[in-house]
Amino acid sequence: MAQTWGNFFFSLLDYKTEKFIIAKNKKVGVLFRLFQLGVLGYLIGWVFIWKKGYQETEEVIQSSVITKLKGVDLTNSSQFGLHIWGAEDYVIPPQGDRVFFIVTNYVVTPNQKLGYCPEGLHFIVVYSGVKTGRCINDTGTCEIHAWCPVEYGKTPSKPLLAKAENFTIYVKNFIKFPKFAFSKSNVLPTTNNTYLKMCRYDKDHHPYCPIFLVGDVINWTGNSFQDLAIKGGSIAVGIEWNCDLDKDESHCNPEYSFTRLDSSTNSQNTAISGYNFRFARYYNDAAGQSYRNLFKVYGIRFDILVNGKAGKFNIIPTVISIGSGLALMGAGVFVCDMILLYMMSKSSLYRETKFEAVTKERKHVRHHCHHRQDGRHKREEKQETEIQPLTSESCQPNNNPEKQIQPTSSALKTHSSERRPQATVSFRTQHATEKQTISAVSTLKTPRNQ
Repeated sequence: MAQTWGNFFFSLLDYKTEKFIIAKNKKVGVLFRLFQLGVLGYLIGWVFIWKKGYQETEEVIQSSVITKLKGVDLTNSSQFGLHIWGAEDYVIPPQGDRVFFIVTNYVVTPNQKLGYCPEGLHFIVVYSGVKTGRCINDTGTCEIHAWCPVEYGKTPSKPLLAKAENFTIYVKNFIKFPKFAFSKSNVLPTTNNTYLKMCRYDKDHHPYCPIFLVGDVINWTGNSFQDLAIKGGSIAVGIEWNCDLDKDESHCNPEYSFTRLDSSTNSQNTAISGYNFRFARYYNDAAGQSYRNLFKVYGIRFDILVNGKAGKFNIIPTVISIGSGLALMGAGVFVCDMILLYMMSKSSLYRETKFEAVTKERKHVRHHCHHRQDGRHKREEKQETEIQPLTSESCQPNNNPEKQIQPTSSALKTHSSERRPQATVSFRTQHATEKQTISAVSTLKTPRNQ
């Protein structure tokens, strides 16, 4: 049992290598070369050139967005009269966040004050006020306690702030990739103070100008400003940073995209399209009575969305990409082996050539030979008066003629009619080595020490 476990553990130290054969089969050879070319093209073209598999990447981007709008428009409505709209009026909220709203159309109910009045015909109680329980015969509605008069009017068929398409949006974006300690802005560094006052974004002529016209942004989404401004909508402005940090910093530039989010094609005829909400502006008269102007505004909501990815050379992803390519090469070898060994007309011949079985008898002879040699060496180290036994066959040639025995097994036969050859036997003593010629059948005796 101990010997079995010993053999097992020693077998773990054996080195096994593959046996390679060359199969003169053109079909399998062409298939294997095509597979290799395909893997090589995938590795170079897709992994390294297109996907930049040699780079370490980071997709966690730290970003800050600051917006500023400019523009003025004059409106004239039957309920509200003349009114000048500046950025502080039509931008909600006004502090310049990455999400903001521009008023393009509105319905106003001016000079409301708290009191009792009939509810509107087209409004639910929760929108108008609280019912008092009295009915008003003139209108056929209930009396409510609310800001009176209740909201009335309908959405204008044309946007009241039609000139809003000429308003400008200044988008200032700062980004940072913390892994690579790289930061940049979408504003072109320049000492020209008038550049930002005069430029307008253009993908071909001014790609570094961060100032956009509202009308241009709507047109880039495939919509018309005049149609969108009536009931409003939601627009996404995407800023994409794809930076190859193995190149110069000037190659890391933002790419803008513009999309309408609130609906699909022909959405203006559906109930889900558009964007609106209500807000009020309060004031007091000379007597201290509280009043308010109620606005139901329609407009365009802008969402500034920032995404990014940065990459830089690193040896680890490079080795991984190369290793994956070599693994695919091994898959090609496996497939071709399966075809060659099991799907060809001469598969049995290929299998016999590729797989060689080592028989147990052959292994035993080799081990027996080693044991005989080891025994002979041990016997040589015995007492000085011992001699080597005669053997009929030597497993390994002996280079020392003093220790060789000349006769063969046939010469040791006592009843042979042939001449009995003489054998030379060497004896080792303390003083010298003596040689004696003896008969092959004589009895060997150890000479006494002289």
